[in-house]
Amino acid sequence: MVGKKKHSFLKRFFVGLFCFLIVGAGVFFGVQFFTKTGIFRIPGVVYYDESLTETEKEELAKYFTEELDLDKDVTISARNELKMPELEEGEFLVNIKVPVVDFYEFTLDNVDAETADALLANPNVKLIDLGELDSKKNLIKINNKYYLDSFDEGGVYRIMSFKSEKYEEEIKPLVADAYTKAFPTKDTVLTFAQTGVTALSRGMNTKLRNVGGDATYFAANIKDFLSSFDITHTSNESSFTDYASSSNICSDKRFINTLLAIGLDVVELTGNHNVDCGAQAAIDTVETYLNNGMKIVGGGRNAEEAYVPLRITEKGTNITFLAFNQSTGGATYGSRPGANQYYEEVIGPQIQDAKKQGDFVIVDIQYYECNAYASTYEDPICDRANSSAGDQIGLFRHIIDLGADVVVGTSAHQPQTFEVYGNGVIYYGLGNLFFDQVWWPGTTRSLVLAHYFYNGKLLQTKMVPTVYGNEMQTRLLDKETSIWFLNRLASVHP
Repeated sequence: MVGKKKHSFLKRFFVGLFCFLIVGAGVFFGVQFFTKTGIFRIPGVVYYDESLTETEKEELAKYFTEELDLDKDVTISARNELKMPELEEGEFLVNIKVPVVDFYEFTLDNVDAETADALLANPNVKLIDLGELDSKKNLIKINNKYYLDSFDEGGVYRIMSFKSEKYEEEIKPLVADAYTKAFPTKDTVLTFAQTGVTALSRGMNTKLRNVGGDATYFAANIKDFLSSFDITHTSNESSFTDYASSSNICSDKRFINTLLAIGLDVVELTGNHNVDCGAQAAIDTVETYLNNGMKIVGGGRNAEEAYVPLRITEKGTNITFLAFNQSTGGATYGSRPGANQYYEEVIGPQIQDAKKQGDFVIVDIQYYECNAYASTYEDPICDRANSSAGDQIGLFRHIIDLGADVVVGTSAHQPQTFEVYGNGVIYYGLGNLFFDQVWWPGTTRSLVLAHYFYNGKLLQTKMVPTVYGNEMQTRLLDKETSIWFLNRLASVHP
């Protein structure tokens, strides 16, 4: 009897255990079935939206391989915008395209577009990747926005989007490093304005007295533009003195306020008139610059100081700035102040030393002047390189051949042409930024070279014409006249 009871108990136990295991297994596999986990788990699928290009799909395939085991689906898409949007989770800015024209083309300076895709489909607009932009192309605006001034407009912004329920856990670790890219910003682009001849003298001394001694008067219409650059340069040809008059190239001491108003950072001293007012005035003037936080190049209180290149190191860009007086006089010797004289045995090694450091090299040259001034009409003869004595083209190209990246003529009182040559760019003459030469149309104009540097590379040089009249207040030239004038200069490039 006891045996039968024991057998019955064991039977019930095993039946119960079996039922428990069956129910447990049912629950276990049922949960897996409904949650799609375990043996019923379906791996996540990568969906490529039709907005992606084939190149983008090939790049993505490096990260989303066939062996990759995702828990959740991911959908990858891309879009183009004309404005940089606020990026949401899973979105990355992966490329920027910008519109460019030929170096010598100035008629087309803006393109209008309602949508980014419409602009991309426009056969008349050349769009390049931002990384391809350099100073041998002319960047133009989109909807009147210039990319290097705006950064969040003026280009076509390519945004890639990754959508997944497990973006943070699964997708971000895969793509964040690959698709988080650095692009230029206002904080990382070095802006550098190079201007032409400044000679705050002669008739400007008279005008200064007539306006009550306020030297900021002359900069009133240009100061906001020039002071907006990280670095602003001019080639000042006259020294400060108490003996400035309407007939000499000497500056009333109050003219320092004109230079301060434009935010001047670098004073070039290659001009041939800096010692017109005497050696002591030239020395005192250099000290005035230095006391006001300005740097000098191409001249100085003595030959040793004048010889030293100016090295600029800002925002990840290193520039060696060299400046010489090649022909017009006023050179420094020994302890005498004046301009840095051009010597072939000096310029070559200085350029080579700078290139060994990895610096971008700018060379300014005070050359012979073109003085075919016309009193009442436009005389384009001075537009040309070689319109003055000597072989200007040969010399400036030779300096590029020595390794310079940009060569600029800073003696011309009238703007001259420009050209791409070899591995560099040449601007043969910038004209007058500030002077009293109001009698000839050519001498009232100048070119401002607006350089934009990013990580040591010159992305672009925008030529911005200026003009002054009898009031001697320099201002930006209006758009229509600027286009006409720049095309005129471009038409006679070597």
